[in-house]
Amino acid sequence: MGNTESIHESEQLFQLAKTRRLATGLLIVMALVFVVAKLLEHRYFPLSFLRAFAEAAMVGALADWFAVTALFKHPLGVPIPHTAIIQKNKDRIGASIAYFLENNFMTRAVISEELRDVDFAAVASHWLREANNSRDLARQIVNAIPALLHMMEDEDVGNFLQQRASSALRNMALAPILGEVVAVLAAGGQHRVMFDHLIEFMGRMLENNRNYIRQKIHDVSPKWVPKTIDDRFFERLLTELQNILDEMRDPDSEWRERFEEATQRLIENLKTSPEYEEKVAGTIHGTLGNPLFKDYTTRVWQEVKARLLEDATSEDSRAVARLDQAIRAFAEALVQDEAVRIKLNQWLIEFATETIVERRSVIAGLVKNVIWKWDAETISRKVEIHVGKDLQYIRINGTLVGGMVGLGIHLISLAL
Repeated sequence: MGNTESIHESEQLFQLAKTRRLATGLLIVMALVFVVAKLLEHRYFPLSFLRAFAEAAMVGALADWFAVTALFKHPLGVPIPHTAIIQKNKDRIGASIAYFLENNFMTRAVISEELRDVDFAAVASHWLREANNSRDLARQIVNAIPALLHMMEDEDVGNFLQQRASSALRNMALAPILGEVVAVLAAGGQHRVMFDHLIEFMGRMLENNRNYIRQKIHDVSPKWVPKTIDDRFFERLLTELQNILDEMRDPDSEWRERFEEATQRLIENLKTSPEYEEKVAGTIHGTLGNPLFKDYTTRVWQEVKARLLEDATSEDSRAVARLDQAIRAFAEALVQDEAVRIKLNQWLIEFATETIVERRSVIAGLVKNVIWKWDAETISRKVEIHVGKDLQYIRINGTLVGGMVGLGIHLISLAL
């Protein structure tokens, strides 16, 4: 942008110098015409008209040269009062420009009127539908992830998660919520599924640990008891345990009725019992406050962080692909839904308007401060570069208009 600005200023300087030479050249021509006409008018009376024109043209040219030059510097370097106006009044000019911008451009009425016919949503959606654009945007967003992750200390994240979880649950009635969850699961028969899984688990445990149980019985049995009796006791014990498990498998067994009753009592106690609320809350808060929980959350965060970093820096990033797909899907939906585009445009216009209006004093203050920081010669040069070309035409017009006025005065004097 700086290079573009420099090229633009160079072009303006070239145009300024060109028109300045034209205005100065015209003044020199008028001076030469005046001298020639003055010397020969006694011999050729019509030259008096040309002399009058040239004489007045020089006066007009010199007057306008003085006026234009006085705006930016002292004419011929002489510190004449009320010259170098811009240099001497740059702070007041900066404040005036800022005030003008704030109260004439950055008003709610002006901004909303200018933005009213701009279809931001349509422009954005059509741009985002292009595969290259959506992919580039997704990549730019994902590229910001590593920098963001590196800003976060792992221990700080662990502390934050622990503190946020504890704070979020501190004033929450946890037991009733847990009771509602259990009630929903029970209504769907999930507690019976869990009961069946528990029975099967116990059956496998008994079967897989037969030798261990047999050895434990033998170890605690008195020394005088024969091993055959220990084996019979073991077999009888396992048989009875298996019978109990078989009874539990029966859908109409007493065991299941008791389990149903226990489930309902648990749900009721969780919803209504202060004692259960205290126990549940104490258990959860104790778990969250345990250093092991912080270590666990820190390890989870480190694993998530490592995966995010690996994916974000990968050429075939899944995050980029999914985000790209989401962006294009959003853009496509936006193109198809005019009502949403209208609402989005309204929101964007309102947001932009309110944002600019609320900060217009800051923006105007920035303009003022930038101008104040410029030295007097810099601001004078910048203004002259941008408007000097047009001011040089004032000199040209002053030369021609002055000449016409001088010619008119000469005609009037002859008529008198």
